[in-house]
Amino acid sequence: MAIVPQEPDSERHEEHTEERQRGAHETPGAGEIGHTIKDARAARERIGDRVHHTPLLSATRLGARIGAALYHKCESLQKTGSFKVRGALNRLALLDEAARARGVVTVSAGNHAQALAWAARDAGVRCTVVMPTTASRTKVDASRGYGADVVLYGASGMDAFARAHELSVERSLTFVHPFDDDAIMAGQGTAGLEILDQLDEFDDVIVPIGGGGLIGGIAVAIKESRPSVKVYGVEPTGAAVMRKSLDAGYPVRLDAMKTIADGLAAPMAGDLTYPIVKKYVDDLILVDDEEIADAMRELLFSAKLLAEGAGAAATAAVLSGKLPLAGRRVVAVLSGGNVDASRVKEILQ
Repeated sequence: MAIVPQEPDSERHEEHTEERQRGAHETPGAGEIGHTIKDARAARERIGDRVHHTPLLSATRLGARIGAALYHKCESLQKTGSFKVRGALNRLALLDEAARARGVVTVSAGNHAQALAWAARDAGVRCTVVMPTTASRTKVDASRGYGADVVLYGASGMDAFARAHELSVERSLTFVHPFDDDAIMAGQGTAGLEILDQLDEFDDVIVPIGGGGLIGGIAVAIKESRPSVKVYGVEPTGAAVMRKSLDAGYPVRLDAMKTIADGLAAPMAGDLTYPIVKKYVDDLILVDDEEIADAMRELLFSAKLLAEGAGAAATAAVLSGKLPLAGRRVVAVLSGGNVDASRVKEILQ
């Protein structure tokens, strides 16, 4: 995989910064951390009962494999099947009336597309979603079912991003970034607040990373409340953009990715998510597709939980033995359950 630096002073960054500033919240420059636990708490008040307070379920059998007390934060049971709806609702709530009237556009391989489409329909806002042509047919159909105008474009995430930006200009739509947005991260951080409410004591939280929106929200909520808790990130080896960014010392782009965890195949690390991961995440490990597939099977048979590849990544990290978890109380975030029947059949075989 070739690594392409994301120059902080590039035209691309200036364009994205301008787009983020169309919303009702301020966005800091690249390298700064622009939201706090107060923003997550405000997001929780803002989105209220429009999201499920998802269960935190013990996984005794799986935890016994590593000698830990293991719990799963089941965002697979969230509305639209993933954590993404938290950030989408919060972001739309912060749009001004003019932006709401014009509509929004985003780019996604699936879960963010579904979440924004659902939230936009609920808010009466027109939603356009650009998805790569390789996107799961199930997720494409679900996004359309929630009322989105789905545009299939390009074979890669970067192609889809470029088209979404073009449509933003052509149709005067507000671009909603799938992860590199403080309001999105604050919304995702509400899952972290729920974990804090649901478990009095725990030692570690393990969170899957695509572009970093989920871990950006959860890490801020956890670390600013209980600094002693370890926050670990996990990426697939075939889409390790944040790991490569940390190694390089700046956010990078990948020109090719291949993983069964399509929800984690973000083509770049975010200018806003990268500094949060750098500051708050204690370690970031990689798992391969075989380990992810094993975790999907174990979740289904041992915990009776259906997870997509991205959703099973944290459990894969737990079972891999790559983290020092023995004797500890561990929360693994099961981020999504939107998986094709064909993928389930493939994994089981």
